[in-house]
Amino acid sequence: MQKFIQHDMLPRPDHDEQARQDFVSSLRGHLSGRVMPGAYRVYQSRVEPAFKAQHGRIPADQEEVRQVMTKDSYYQFWSAMQRRSQEMLWEAVIDPTERQLPQLIGRAGKLSNRKLAKGRRGSLRLDPALQVPRYHTAADIHLQPGGYHTDFTADDVAAGVVYDQGINLYMGGALGPENNLTGDTLLAYIQEKHPDFKPRRILDIGCAIGNATLVWARAFPQAEVHGIDVGAPVLRYAHARAQAFGVPVHFSQQNAEHTDFEAGSFDLVISHIVLHETSKSALVRILRECHRLLRPGGLMLHLEIPRGKTVIEKFMHNWESYNNNETFCRYMTDIDLKAEALKGGFTDANTRTDEFIPHMDVAQMNYTEHFFWKILAATR
Repeated sequence: MQKFIQHDMLPRPDHDEQARQDFVSSLRGHLSGRVMPGAYRVYQSRVEPAFKAQHGRIPADQEEVRQVMTKDSYYQFWSAMQRRSQEMLWEAVIDPTERQLPQLIGRAGKLSNRKLAKGRRGSLRLDPALQVPRYHTAADIHLQPGGYHTDFTADDVAAGVVYDQGINLYMGGALGPENNLTGDTLLAYIQEKHPDFKPRRILDIGCAIGNATLVWARAFPQAEVHGIDVGAPVLRYAHARAQAFGVPVHFSQQNAEHTDFEAGSFDLVISHIVLHETSKSALVRILRECHRLLRPGGLMLHLEIPRGKTVIEKFMHNWESYNNNETFCRYMTDIDLKAEALKGGFTDANTRTDEFIPHMDVAQMNYTEHFFWKILAATR
């Protein structure tokens, strides 16, 4: 595994802060690699047999699993430790961020004005009047204090700084040296399925800190690449981060349900594990907006985390809904993404879902021993 890159917009942890982050990373790896698999064994050896003895059948769905599994002491132990490790994760990265925040804000300002190679420039466009949707404001997603959208001070970048460090710890480094795995995965898919596709204008929706966005800007250097999100602090950070890496991207604060871009103005519209952070009504509106934005022959790709195949896998995946403030996850379990895309205006013949199996260690998977990505693909 490649080491996480310490770029110009990350704080420098001191000895104790680094030790704390290392401990949290090791704890989460232990929980995922050693403790979590035991929950599956407990279900198979005692929870499912007890349910069958009482009802004459095995649990029919994840909700029936939830009713019995949450009463098991082993599951309760793992769940409590998983929740606490998530809280510790944010605590471990918030301390160095707060200690160096004034310097990071100053650094972001300087980077925003940096000239890039070949005279190219990225940009940042914020909208103070934008109403952040309730599925972002109702709860702090992933338990990140303040979520992705809260400004704690003028020109704040803290949410982005914390998120960049946090997701590296969350996935045990599996997201790559720049937290770039999701972008690399979707890029590999398009290179396999559409090897001759050369987009001139690309839109990444729900881009957050732009970690996946930069993958596309580097892969298609002649393309004009845009990233949108509802959170101002993550976008400030995304812009400064992209400038630090010398990659021109145009970031703007917009709701993907209704953007201000012209119809038919993009060749490629993408997202990376974003749809499950929205809502049932927003999902259709986002897909409809993707359809509006694409030129004829344009391509839409959404990378998502499937919620498992068996009832116990679905239950374990949806721990996040009940314990980690990802409230829409449990509804995404049974949603047919292709059917939703058809509601958004795409045709059956030009829409498909695929599965992609990444190379990951069980200690990086959190809720399952068998992980795969789901990709929704559609052509305009």
